[in-house]
Amino acid sequence: MTMPTPRRFLPSTAALAAFEAAARLASFSRAARELALTQSAVSKQVRMLEDSLGVDLFIRERQTVRLTAAGEAYAREIADALQIISRASLNLRANPLGGILNLAILPTFGTRWLAPRLPTFLSANPGVTINLTTRLRPFDFTGERLDAAIHFGLPNWPGTDATFLMKETVLPVASPQFAAEHELDRPDALRAMPLIHLATRPDAWARWFMENGIDDVDTSGGMVLDQFATAAQAATHGLGVALLPAFLIEHELKAETLVRAPDRPMENREAYHIVWPRGRGNYPVLAAFRDWLAAEARRYYEAARADQAPR
Repeated sequence: MTMPTPRRFLPSTAALAAFEAAARLASFSRAARELALTQSAVSKQVRMLEDSLGVDLFIRERQTVRLTAAGEAYAREIADALQIISRASLNLRANPLGGILNLAILPTFGTRWLAPRLPTFLSANPGVTINLTTRLRPFDFTGERLDAAIHFGLPNWPGTDATFLMKETVLPVASPQFAAEHELDRPDALRAMPLIHLATRPDAWARWFMENGIDDVDTSGGMVLDQFATAAQAATHGLGVALLPAFLIEHELKAETLVRAPDRPMENREAYHIVWPRGRGNYPVLAAFRDWLAAEARRYYEAARADQAPR
């Protein structure tokens, strides 16, 4: 558990702002113009900060100032801290009754599964704003202005906590014409077929063949794409057979622009999770969204399993 910093070590915001501006602009006079203060006021704030820290932050030489080594290190950290405070204040001003959630999503999951459900959450949480950005792979939250991310894989993202959302079933699919021409009704019929791969899941086809008792297929060739949507389009246009999550191609299966080729689904070992930086889980907007998303995913997955059960 991280202990809170004693308040006696927290300098005034005015002093920090004066120091940050002077450090960034390498001038007390330019900092004064930016902050709409006098040069003497900036100089006084910086001197007060140095006195409270017991460290010289600037070397003063006649009409110029330059940072000491300690000042350079302190300036880097202070700039980030002030940016966080500024952003939090701006967010609160824009959403006084709600909050902002900056969420990283997987592109096709976000557009096909999450986006159609978001109005339900937003109507139940007026004042909340959700900003979406795309990330295909895990990243370092300390270097990103993001509150959480949708993650497919194992819950082993360093420095984060996670909530399970749902498992995933993948299907081999092709265009109806391609499937009919090549008689794709058996797993071994795919041995010589052009396979469409997803860059983030390079071993998916090898695992599918092994699940179906075939372990001597060379799956290294074929088209490699970076998103499910483009892989689905490639399969729809007869470029080969793609291994795609069933819940992301519901529309294509119902419209019969894609068909099972063959009907041999495979449940992946990995699953979908929502992850967030450790220690950030009590952020109210994140907590509300996380609980809603987990319940929504559970309802969807249970309904999908019921639909797929033998009748």
